[in-house]
Amino acid sequence: MANTKSAKRRIRNSARKRLLNRFQKIGVKRAIKDLLKTTDPILAKEKLPKVISGIDKLAKKNIIHKNNAANKKSKLAKFVNKLAVTGN
Repeated sequence: MANTKSAKRRIRNSARKRLLNRFQKIGVKRAIKDLLKTTDPILAKEKLPKVISGIDKLAKKNIIHKNNAANKKSKLAKFVNKLAVTGN
């Protein structure tokens, strides 16, 4: 348990930031799932920049690691390109 005033304040701030980060991360996860459920290549190409933008924002704020972000973006781009090639 925190003893000093500043430590108590830090705990409150950390909890608040953790909650905000969690909601942002969940929002991007939902967008990724929505993109992966898409079977229309045109719709997938429209959604991809928005999802990539969200992933980049998470990486910029250190909510996820930059290599994790790059990995996610790469896999999503492969998925969209595969959809475009197969025309499914």
